[in-house]
Amino acid sequence: MTTIRAAGGVVWRPGPQTGIQVCLVHRPRYGDWSLPKGKLEPGEHPLIAAAREVAEEADVQAVPELRLPPARYISEGRPKVVDYWSMRAAGTGGFQPDTEVDDVRWLAVDEAVALVSYPHDAEVLAAFAALPRVTATLVLVRHGHAGKRLTWTGPDTARPLDARGWSEAQALAPLIGLIRPERLLSASPRRCVQTLDPAAAALDLPIEVCGDLDEPLAGQQPDECVLAAAARLAELATVGESAAVCSQGKVIPGALERLAGQPGDYTTDKGDGWLLAFTGDRLVAADRL
Repeated sequence: MTTIRAAGGVVWRPGPQTGIQVCLVHRPRYGDWSLPKGKLEPGEHPLIAAAREVAEEADVQAVPELRLPPARYISEGRPKVVDYWSMRAAGTGGFQPDTEVDDVRWLAVDEAVALVSYPHDAEVLAAFAALPRVTATLVLVRHGHAGKRLTWTGPDTARPLDARGWSEAQALAPLIGLIRPERLLSASPRRCVQTLDPAAAALDLPIEVCGDLDEPLAGQQPDECVLAAAARLAELATVGESAAVCSQGKVIPGALERLAGQPGDYTTDKGDGWLLAFTGDRLVAADRL
């Protein structure tokens, strides 16, 4: 039996006086109060679907921060999985009631837990309430495919993306755009810069080349590069800048492990990456894209 895939968000904003408020929507078809969510379109990435559904149902432009536990239940006789992210409200367009959603409420978390119609929504809200406050969000990606090192006759730093790599770069661009980055930073190799090119064009941002994100050169200690990359990511997080960063496969796992402060599987395929959430300079979540 095919599983129904959907995505949504716990969208928050500062409260009118203290604390925070989260967004619930009322669906007249079901007569329920729930978190904004909806089904994935064919081939759609769940994170893109989550942001789209939040915009469509609640008329909120939201910035994803970190992944929450998914909700799993039976819908219309079929298993359904809803992926959720914590999201910061970045703007609204002015909600207009329609046949899908006729009301939106912003409530304190405990009030939202009491109002939602389904236990699985209450569980997602409880997981959100237990999170630390996120102060910075980064996207960290590994460059796309760039042919084979052994068949490239020029300097390795000049090796360009191949057709598969360009496709991966194009696919990463809308994911990068979701966090509304203020800066794009890349390791020195051409393939790393090119991986951010589609995002740079879409966002009209320059790409800053940063040697702190490079793999070790011959004779250089790998730990030096890992420390430098981790320090650069922590620096971006500390000043609260939203940024997308492209680095390399021998740097990313060690840098994330150092930032997390504990061992983990941070191996990263080419053309893939991470959504990183920080509290100050402390990494509190690393979610695979």
